[in-house]
Amino acid sequence: MGDDIVNSWRRGQLPGCLEDLMTTNVSIPQYRTDIYSTQSILDPYPHYATLRALGPVVWLPHQQVFAISRYADCKAVLLDDETFVSGDGVALNPVANRLGRGTTLNSDGDEHATKRSVLAHRLTPKAVRKMTSAVQEKAEGIVDAALSKQSVDGVDDLATALPMSIVPDLVGWPEDGREDLLRWAGATFDSLGPVNRHSVAAVKGAAEMLAFSRRVVRERSVIPGSMGDDVLKAADENKIAKSSCPALMIDYLGPSLDTTIGAISGALDLFARHPQQWQAIRQNPDLIPNAVNEVVRYESPIRAFSRRAVRDVEIDGSRVPKGARVLVIYASANRDEAEWDDPDAFDITRDAARQLGFGSGAHGCAGQGLARLETQTMLRVLARRVERFVPAGTPKRAVNNVIHRYERLPLHLVAAEGTPL
Repeated sequence: MGDDIVNSWRRGQLPGCLEDLMTTNVSIPQYRTDIYSTQSILDPYPHYATLRALGPVVWLPHQQVFAISRYADCKAVLLDDETFVSGDGVALNPVANRLGRGTTLNSDGDEHATKRSVLAHRLTPKAVRKMTSAVQEKAEGIVDAALSKQSVDGVDDLATALPMSIVPDLVGWPEDGREDLLRWAGATFDSLGPVNRHSVAAVKGAAEMLAFSRRVVRERSVIPGSMGDDVLKAADENKIAKSSCPALMIDYLGPSLDTTIGAISGALDLFARHPQQWQAIRQNPDLIPNAVNEVVRYESPIRAFSRRAVRDVEIDGSRVPKGARVLVIYASANRDEAEWDDPDAFDITRDAARQLGFGSGAHGCAGQGLARLETQTMLRVLARRVERFVPAGTPKRAVNNVIHRYERLPLHLVAAEGTPL
């Protein structure tokens, strides 16, 4: 089965004679290192620095895609959704792009706006603010449990616990399918990468998630009054096609889990390694919203997504031909020396509001308000109750083509004076 999938994914990877064009187009530099190898996934930033130094547009022969790695160029591509479309998919393989049809991620223009409008009222600032007390209560209980243990896995016990206590209920996912959610969500992201052993291995999990979502839609087993309920009602009213419901159910579920887990676990690791900045937050919690922006800039939970160019276009003087796929590397843009002073330094006092970790433009992350609320709330509760984080073992990064986050983060929590254990 694996060989069939690989061969299927390779077919149609390049439009027309793009590969021939690249063999003769000497104006576009090439980077022959595979930035999706396991080692590159675990330590991507030296590769991103090389890409930025090579030029505004760099050809990646392994993925047969044009890499866009500089901040200004990444933002320009994201804002030009008429030239760089998402409707042909944002993955680096054709099977994932085909399976992703029907999602807001893989749509453009009026179709994108219609699908996004189905759930827009759930994600407005006002709607998110109404969730504040519930998120606060969940965070307090999670920190209670963590402090009672003192030695914790920052991923499982803190970063994962909060979004898993909020998001499945919000989306309306049935209780009987939740034990596999994290595995499925990670696999769905992993499958959006190029054809490699990671994406091939992820196909089974991504397919299981879609199959379960189809069953949920067929049986109408969503939680009443949830996002999923909104999706089914929109289909009943012919606002959207019923066939798009399973994909829309997944649309907000996976991203609302993995990206928030990445941000919270990244914050815990950074504050363990920068205790003076943790003390600054404890003394002045008003720093927390900007600290979250700096964490997302520095950690960039989403590495990159691709777009398809629908016309010949120049990016900072480099020509990208019609039909080509470009890879917008958010994580590189967020470390661009031309945009940020000392970009490889973690500094919660810098103005990081313009980071691209949540994307930008029409496809900017719809759930970023909730992600910010969860991350900020967790940090506020921890700041009040935890004096410092002490590394208690070797962290382990998840190996995923798209998601950048920890899989394991051993920490010892030192309770603040007066905090009951």
